[in-house]
Amino acid sequence: MKRTTPAALLAAALVSTLVTGCGGNAAAGDDKHVTVTVGYQSKTINTVTAGTLLRSLGYFERELAAQGKRDGVSYKVKWQDYATGAPITAQMTAGKIDIGSMGDFPLLINAARGKQLNRPTRLVSVTGYNLRGALNTVVTAPDSKLASLEDLRGKNVSTSIGSAADGTLVRALQRAGLDPEKDIRKLNQQPSVGASALQAGSTDALSQFVAWPGLLAFQGKAKALYDGAELNLPTFHGVTVREDFAEQRPKVLDAFLAAQIEATRYLNEHPVQAAEKVAEATDLPPEVVYLYNGSGGIATFDPSVKPQLVSALKKDVSVLRSAKLVGDVDVDAFVDDAPIKRVYGKEYAERLAATSEASRSEVWLKGEDSTRPFDSPAALLKFVAGHKDDVRAAYVPDATTGTRWYADKAVWVQDGKELRPFVTGSAARAYAQAHPGSRTVSYATALKQAS
Repeated sequence: MKRTTPAALLAAALVSTLVTGCGGNAAAGDDKHVTVTVGYQSKTINTVTAGTLLRSLGYFERELAAQGKRDGVSYKVKWQDYATGAPITAQMTAGKIDIGSMGDFPLLINAARGKQLNRPTRLVSVTGYNLRGALNTVVTAPDSKLASLEDLRGKNVSTSIGSAADGTLVRALQRAGLDPEKDIRKLNQQPSVGASALQAGSTDALSQFVAWPGLLAFQGKAKALYDGAELNLPTFHGVTVREDFAEQRPKVLDAFLAAQIEATRYLNEHPVQAAEKVAEATDLPPEVVYLYNGSGGIATFDPSVKPQLVSALKKDVSVLRSAKLVGDVDVDAFVDDAPIKRVYGKEYAERLAATSEASRSEVWLKGEDSTRPFDSPAALLKFVAGHKDDVRAAYVPDATTGTRWYADKAVWVQDGKELRPFVTGSAARAYAQAHPGSRTVSYATALKQAS
């Protein structure tokens, strides 16, 4: 079977967009009527504060209306939804999108393509991040016999080449002693296509970003094989803007960032309601959205451009370069936190120093608009055992990585009187082997032991 190189695939998509949209200007209109085009990924729910949730709340439109009263301009926002970051980059370099949001690896491709095509872009803020890398997960079919990454040798693995999930897959395989190019058959597929392929059995595993792994696990269509947090490398999503647009319309960019800050505050202060809004806009189950975006969820939302995220971005360059997706990328020139710093003012230093909230055990009961926290997974299990018919969702943090997961999808280990949850079977087995006398148990057994 002939395999098309990753670089060729991305280049073809880019050329196609340039041909159909060459010479456009997204900030269309005359001096008194301006249309701002925002590219986002509705179902990549770690970008919601710059996309789905922001659009639902109407904060950007409100900020622009206020700005319009000050400068006498009528502003209109055009939202364009995509499944991945690659088409957003293609549209930006064609001058068809002004502001976009995407994951860390696509951001680097955005920077590289912008420079290459003389349409430079800047990274101006962050949406959701996880300092350990838990936003990306490798999953298999529920009945799969694959027990570890090493078992993927010679297998079909679906991912979106050039995405953050692809980066996680490459790094994870390398750590496991496998060559990502030679030891697996990598299928370059959109997340929805890969999900279908996993269910059909035409791929053995799927490496994807939020919310696909959590969605498939929630639906009982997949189980986690590898938790991206095992890499212990930060991963994040961010906002990028065309440099010419930022220079020509700085007040519009400020309005967007102010709106993003307000959307972030809403999400952090009203996590359940935010999850419900995103679920309504995307048709994702609210329980899945809350897994990632809830209080103490897998993602932390903070628009500030933290140094550790910039450092991680620099490390990502070598992965993309080895895959021939980019050459050298000047990350320092690409990252520009001056606009978000300007909008935040004195508060920016505080945001830079803020740390993410540790995940905790939580239960979401049917009919309630808030969740109930518990001090330990065992305490959660005891509560769930007594309220089985009333539980909408129960979440627990992985005993090793801290990654939040569904209590009924976790792999449980009984260690004496302690019950410890793990996202993957391999992590649970590793713990059991290191702790003589402990053993993996079913969720039903864990509930019984805790009650």
